[in-house]
Order: sequence, then C-alpha cells, then structure tokens
Amino acid sequence: MENIKEVLSSFKEKDFKKDVNLHIHTVFSDGKCTPEEILSQAKKLKMKKIAISDHNTLRAYLVNDTLKNELVIPAIEFDCWLMGCLVHILGYGIDINNRELQSLCAKTKAGTQADIVRLFSYRNPESVIKAIHNAGGIAVLAHPACCWVFSLNKLVKKLMSFGLDGLEVFYQYRRHRSIIKFHSTKKVARLARKYNLIATGGTDEHGALK
Repeated sequence: MENIKEVLSSFKEKDFKKDVNLHIHTVFSDGKCTPEEILSQAKKLKMKKIAISDHNTLRAYLVNDTLKNELVIPAIEFDCWLMGCLVHILGYGIDINNRELQSLCAKTKAGTQADIVRLFSYRNPESVIKAIHNAGGIAVLAHPACCWVFSLNKLVKKLMSFGLDGLEVFYQYRRHRSIIKFHSTKKVARLARKYNLIATGGTDEHGALK
C-alpha cells in the first residue's frame, strides 16, 4: 500500500494544474457525475491521481468497486465548526471501512447535499482529525482562504494542535468561493511553508473533469 503522506508530499504546483485533482464531488453528495464517469474522464485525461471527496459520506466507495483503482486516493470532506467558523476537513488515504470514520458520516442524503443542513453540522474538528488518523489517513484543511476568521494563522495553529497535516494550497476559488474568499492564496501558501504542512490541491469539481 502506498504511503499516503509520501504520495501527497510528492506533488508540486504543476501537478495540480493538470495531472492531479484531489477535490472532486459526485452524485453521492452534490456533484453531477457518477464515480464511474469521473474515473473514465480521469483516464481519458491521463491524470496521475484523483480523489473523490464527497461531503460527509463514503458511499461512493462503499457501493462502487470500480474506485478500487490505482488512480484513486480514497477521500472524504467533513463539515465542522471551529472558532465560530465553518471549516471543511479533507481526509485522504483513509480506510473506508473504519467504523469511527463511518460514525461521523451523514445519516441522510440532505447531510451530504443541502447547504442549510450541512451548516448545522455539529462535528468537532478534533474528533474528525482523530478519526481520519485512526483510519490511516491524512487531514487537510480545504479552501483555507474561505475561512471567515480574522487570524487564519490562529485557526491553522489550533487545527495543528489537533493533528492537522496539510493545507489545500492549490485551489482555484471558483463559483461562490471567489465571493466568500476572506484571505489571500499567498497567505495560505506562506502558512503551509511556515508550519511545514503538506500542500495539496484540487478544483472542488462538481461537474465533469476537464
């Protein structure tokens, strides 16, 4: 089995611009494509790695053996609250059968899809990061520039005290993310370097891969 930390650390900015996309949603949360369609698109584009990271659910992996593919890094994106801010924690390289991780998943479709339901999530980031680690994974803060806190540094340090491993540095901030962006991407990159955090990236794709 691949060492997930080594794999993620091996990717550079140029990889995330073309060959690697570690933030993709499917019909199992609020995306438009099935996992099979995403995998087929990735193969046609000759991508190195992808990660389907549906909101609060592992169902795409649990019901779909086609994702047991060397191209795919098992992943999930959890909604949490910290310091009065909604934060999204990505888990990479996880054991999808881990009971602790599964216990944190949404119990209904609305919990994976409806923004208003997800806003009222009561997940604790410390518990989420612990579960990701116990499932053999790496925990990464998604789209950090959209965290509505005055001090992103303090937020990151707090998450690091829980065991945060990385920041989603290479993110395009499209759609509504460009409007609610609160910090600069340069600041995110500086924090990743300052604290020696793994720098990941993805498009937060909800449609087809391009």
